[in-house]
Amino acid sequence: MYLNLLNLRKPRMPKKISFDFVLDHLTSQDLKVKPMFGMFAIYVGEKIMFILRQRNEHPESNGIWLAVSNEHPEELRNDFPSLTSIPDLPHRHRPKSSEWLLLHEAAADFESLAITLCRLVVKGDRRIGHIPQLRRSKCSVLLT
Repeated sequence: MYLNLLNLRKPRMPKKISFDFVLDHLTSQDLKVKPMFGMFAIYVGEKIMFILRQRNEHPESNGIWLAVSNEHPEELRNDFPSLTSIPDLPHRHRPKSSEWLLLHEAAADFESLAITLCRLVVKGDRRIGHIPQLRRSKCSVLLT
């Protein structure tokens, strides 16, 4: 009897998206969810809006990371006092961007504020989201 050992591996099940209720409140036709280092990045169009994070390592950074344009982090913090800076993480877990705010999963108003932030995204609030810079390849070839 011949067994195909390559097919004995179990298919990988998709990981559950943390705080997936957020997706129910983003009614954009151009919504994308991208896995990223054990977290999930939420894009609307080409803008990253949120990172959903719930991991055992560095639980102080668990919750919804909000991408914020450079000009508006203090304004959002004033409007929503539960938003805080993201605690320092090792470099490999830190998004490479200008500004991020954290809605910690233990915040008393976590779910209601998350829904409010989603509504702001749907309305096109200019304070939320940014277009990530394109990554340069580590290996470049000069064509002449």
